[in-house]
Amino acid sequence: MIKTILIDDEPLARSIIKDYLKAYPQIAIVQECNDGFEGIKAITEYQPDLIFLDVQMPKINGFEMLELIEHPPFVIFSTAFDEYAVKAFEIYAIDYLLKPFSKERFDRAIQKYMEQHKNSAPDSNLKTMLEKIDLQPSQNQRVVVKTGNKIRIIPMQDIYYLEADDDYVKIHTQEGSFLKGKTMNYFESILDPQQFVRVHRSYIVQVAQITRIEPYEKENHIALLKSGIKIPISKTGYLKLRSVLEL
Repeated sequence: MIKTILIDDEPLARSIIKDYLKAYPQIAIVQECNDGFEGIKAITEYQPDLIFLDVQMPKINGFEMLELIEHPPFVIFSTAFDEYAVKAFEIYAIDYLLKPFSKERFDRAIQKYMEQHKNSAPDSNLKTMLEKIDLQPSQNQRVVVKTGNKIRIIPMQDIYYLEADDDYVKIHTQEGSFLKGKTMNYFESILDPQQFVRVHRSYIVQVAQITRIEPYEKENHIALLKSGIKIPISKTGYLKLRSVLEL
């Protein structure tokens, strides 16, 4: 038996999928969820083989939800995204359903899942897709992290600096530090380069937090932040800072 969860804030969309799934008795719906918070809880509890996931939802969207799951299941997305974003689904996702979708299109998605789940791991392409996909503007203004059983939404302006930490990035704020399973290159690509500068291989700093820049050894420097923290600045990072600060 294949366990599945439906995660969509539109009851009509869930009812359509439920109706279409009647043709597949081997797939059992174990839970329905209205948003990403419910989705994370249900996935943790039921450990489904497959989820049907809406991308655009309140609170946190489908992408942000997946980022918080350590080992996500197979995913069939449902979306109203434009053509550019859909190309990312075609490359990395198992399949996507562009709303409104027909029974025929749904059947093709199920068949694709049936073929792929026997030969590959659920998250083999998913993490790559979450790094590459074109994000909505709202996603570029915040970071969603999970601490224990709690989910926290951090506005970008609340971030003091980011620090590389093995396979994670440590996000430093006034309220403390939080780990995110992303790369420094990812954050460098989505953050406003006029507000956040990659001053070192291991550090990205919010420019407004810098109170002073002091010379260090050789061609390196140190940034002193309002919090009193000292951040190393490489030669390349110093050139970027000078450009942003127009020094």
